[in-house]
Amino acid sequence: MSSNSVLKSPKIEVATHKDMANAISALSMDAVQKANSGHPGMPMGMADVATVLFTKFLKFDPKKPNWPDRDRFVLSAGHGSMLLYSLLYLTGYKDISLDEIKNFRQLGAKTCGHPEYGEAAGIETTTGPLGQGIANAVGMAMAEKLLAARFGNNLVDHYTYTIAGDGCLMEGISHEAISLAGTLGLDKLIVLFDDNHICIDGPTEMTVNDDQPARFAACGWHVQSIDGHDPHAIESAIKSAQESDKPSLIACRTKIAKGAPTKEGKNSAHGAPLGDEEIKGAKASIGWEHDAFVVPEYILQAWRETGARGSVDSESWETRLKESDKKDEFKRIISGKLPKEFKNTITAIKKDFAKSDKMATRQSSGKVLEALCSSVPELIGGSADLTGSNLTKTSYMQPISKDDFSGSYIYYGVREHAMCSAMNGMALHGGMIPFGGTFFVFTDYCRPAIRLAALMKQRAIYVMTHDSIGLGEDGPTHQPVEHLAAMRCMPNLYVYRPADANEVVECWQLSIEKEDAPSMLVLTRQGVPNLRRKYEKDNLSAKGAYIIADSDKAPKTVIIATGSEVELALKAKEQLDAASIPTRVVSMPCDRLFDEQSNAYKKSVLGEGDIVRAAIEAAGSYGWERYIGNDGIFVGMKGFGASAPATDLYKHFCITAENLVEQVLSRF
Repeated sequence: MSSNSVLKSPKIEVATHKDMANAISALSMDAVQKANSGHPGMPMGMADVATVLFTKFLKFDPKKPNWPDRDRFVLSAGHGSMLLYSLLYLTGYKDISLDEIKNFRQLGAKTCGHPEYGEAAGIETTTGPLGQGIANAVGMAMAEKLLAARFGNNLVDHYTYTIAGDGCLMEGISHEAISLAGTLGLDKLIVLFDDNHICIDGPTEMTVNDDQPARFAACGWHVQSIDGHDPHAIESAIKSAQESDKPSLIACRTKIAKGAPTKEGKNSAHGAPLGDEEIKGAKASIGWEHDAFVVPEYILQAWRETGARGSVDSESWETRLKESDKKDEFKRIISGKLPKEFKNTITAIKKDFAKSDKMATRQSSGKVLEALCSSVPELIGGSADLTGSNLTKTSYMQPISKDDFSGSYIYYGVREHAMCSAMNGMALHGGMIPFGGTFFVFTDYCRPAIRLAALMKQRAIYVMTHDSIGLGEDGPTHQPVEHLAAMRCMPNLYVYRPADANEVVECWQLSIEKEDAPSMLVLTRQGVPNLRRKYEKDNLSAKGAYIIADSDKAPKTVIIATGSEVELALKAKEQLDAASIPTRVVSMPCDRLFDEQSNAYKKSVLGEGDIVRAAIEAAGSYGWERYIGNDGIFVGMKGFGASAPATDLYKHFCITAENLVEQVLSRF
């Protein structure tokens, strides 16, 4: 070897921030192009922000994706789902392989068009309906503070981050959510606003000219505005946000489809593939010289090291948990399992209610909660400024505030939509069973969040009072008519309309025990009598419908009723029996549970053969044909209500035992 020869070491390539961010952009472009559908612009525009967040700040462990003290990352702008899928693949989440990336938006793939909770680890919530994610994030941040107050920062100490777009902030729910977050001082909530000035229709200036930082500041937030493509500015802003004692907004000025030669900064990049030539030009612009779906090993390794970093934190946390004297209770509530005292408490309430007098089902619900909330501490209640009407606050429950999260009750204010969405966030976070109340008619205001709870199979419980014209003088604006049908038709939502105090406690039991679906208790304002004066060990409501009163002879008529109208059905039975028409009365607190029963059970309840079937409910008739047939008798509402005392309204709309009897007799 010549003395002048130099032995050269092979070049070791080190991934830069640009390389890592470009990997997100490239995968997003390629996946959307292959699917021939999707939203490439947002992931390309927020790749820099996401890279800084995941490499410098986010506390997570892909090997233990459900580690309770991980930071939560919510992609509120769910249409940009390839941003999230790219991050999950790059950081090493097992569920998102390169094949899943290639199968983006295809049947059976985990990489759905919008992120769907339960499809893959690392997807913290289902987003897509704009604004839901930011409100879910508020609920998650609330859950973190509630659990930290109970178990200490040694076990619970994490942030909630969410990426939101201009669409999220235009949705009305965003204002409800940010106002609530500011009021409660959720200092571990950080919103990264993709401020790209573009919406689907074109420049945002044609649609909205709000000063978003000023709006957030007015709601009590810490706000910053930065260049969303400057990694140093992004890092500095997130550090500053973490140090604030307020929730934080970071408005990141970005360019949608950054790097695309003709579509950067244009609405044409929002919701359609870029096209092969545009992708070629975009990759050349950002310096990405690799084929579709190819991430060089050194860049992938840098991302995988980012993912592996979290194992140190998760293992340290597990050690702290083992040493904690609260570990057993923490594990129990995180698992979602109920305390041993739960069933004993239910039994005690049922025995007490068997001796109860006439009361509104909202009142009996309040008594159930009074007993349960002391034995089931994970129950976190609230109301949308109707606490005294919904009766959701017990004597054991102290309200939470900016300075004290040791309580278990939330004054949500007149924010029905944010309440239900925040409840989703709390349920998703784990460690609590949220319930919240408002008037039943206002399910119109929060239906999107309820639907997502059903889609995500979350245990959230809605206490919906003032369930019919029985609320009286407030009139048709507040009297639900179509709402029972609207809620009952929603998949995986269990709607309960109990007839008396006994059914109320049974429906509460079923709601709390149901781990994979939300439940809705629809309750009366007016008093109803105690229809079952004998303690029943079994939960008679568990099959959705049951015979509450039968005839000594084979029934010629079967009357099905729910809620306050079961009393009327029983009165009608007395008259029909006296008229030699043997009559059975069926109470149906939950149609969905009844539908899940065997055909044999359903026939045993509804009867077979030549039977006149009737239903009575102070609501619209839609859906009742499933049980009474197309020629069955329905006594209920045919239009909107009116303003008058409840007793007058029932007579005015002919929802009476007498009318029911008259219609049944006309069939004989």
